[in-house]
Amino acid sequence: MNYDVFNGDADGIIALLQLRLNEPKSAQLITGVKRDNNLLEHVDISQAKSVVALDISMEKNTEALTAILANDIEVFYCDHHRTGEVPDSDHLTVLVDTAPEVCTSLLINGLLDNKYIDWAIAAAYGDNLVSTADELALQQNLTKSQREFLCELGTLINYNGYGASLNDLHYEPAVLYQALLQYNSPFAVEADQDSVFYTLQAGYQTDHQHVTQLAPHINNDICEIYLLPCEAWARRISGVFGNELANRNPNKAHAVLTLNADGSYMVSVRAPLNNRCGADEICAQFATGGGRKAAAGINQLPANDINKFVDILMQQYKS
Repeated sequence: MNYDVFNGDADGIIALLQLRLNEPKSAQLITGVKRDNNLLEHVDISQAKSVVALDISMEKNTEALTAILANDIEVFYCDHHRTGEVPDSDHLTVLVDTAPEVCTSLLINGLLDNKYIDWAIAAAYGDNLVSTADELALQQNLTKSQREFLCELGTLINYNGYGASLNDLHYEPAVLYQALLQYNSPFAVEADQDSVFYTLQAGYQTDHQHVTQLAPHINNDICEIYLLPCEAWARRISGVFGNELANRNPNKAHAVLTLNADGSYMVSVRAPLNNRCGADEICAQFATGGGRKAAAGINQLPANDINKFVDILMQQYKS
C-alpha cells in the first residue's frame, strides 16, 4: 500500500495535489489539522510499500521515520521545516529547504518544472509568501484579478486547516484535497460556482467579523499580541489572522494566542516580514512548540508562561 502523508494546510494539500495531478496513484491519505504534525506514526509499517511525506517536520517525526526506513520502505520526504538529524538510508529521498521564502509546494513545483505553477502560486500565497507569489505570478503574466484570486484561494485553503480538532474545520483536509484534485487548474475552481472555494469564502467572512472587534493585548514598537477566546471561530481564524497582522505591519513581530479548552493557549507567531527569522527559535523553547523561521507556533502554552513567552519574543526582536 502507498501512503500519502501531508499537512492539512494549503502548502501540504497543494504539494500533494501537484504530485498526484502529475502522477495519479492510489494511496492511503494521512493528514489532520494544521498543528497535527506527528503524522508518520499512523503509517502501517506492515502494509506500507512507499510513503510520501509533505510539509511535516522531520524533527517531529524522526522516530516513526526511522522505523519506516528500517523496514526497507521507500520514502520521499519534501518539507521546509527544521529537520533535526536526517536519517542515513538508501530508502530515503529528501527534498528540504528551510529558507524563509520557500514552501513545500514551491519545492514540488521546481521538481515538476512549473507544470502546475498556478497551484504552487496559490500555495505560496496561502503560506504568506506574498512577495514570492507575486513575483512568480508576474513571471506567468497573470492578471491582477487572477493574482487576487490565487491569493484568496490559498488563504482560504490555509484557513481551513486551523482548529483544535477536525470538528472545527469546514472540511476535513483529506476531503478538501480530494475535492480540489478534480481541477487541473485553480481557475477551474473559481469557474465552478459549486466548488469548495465559495463555501470557504463564506465561512471566512463570517469568522473574520469577530477579529475586527478585537483590541491587542500588547502593542508596542516591537510586537503586537492578541488573545482570542476558546471558540471555534477563533481557532479557525488564528493563523490567517496572524498573517494579516504581519502583512499590515511588516516591521513588527506578531502573535495570536487562542485559549484552549484546558486553559492553555495555542500560539501562532509571525516574525516581522522585514526580518523573516527567529519564530522557530522562540517556539522551540516551549515543550509543544515548533515551526519555521518566519512562522511558528506552540500547541499548548500554559497560561502562567504567557509573560515568559512575551519576554522571549521581545528579546528576540529587540534589536
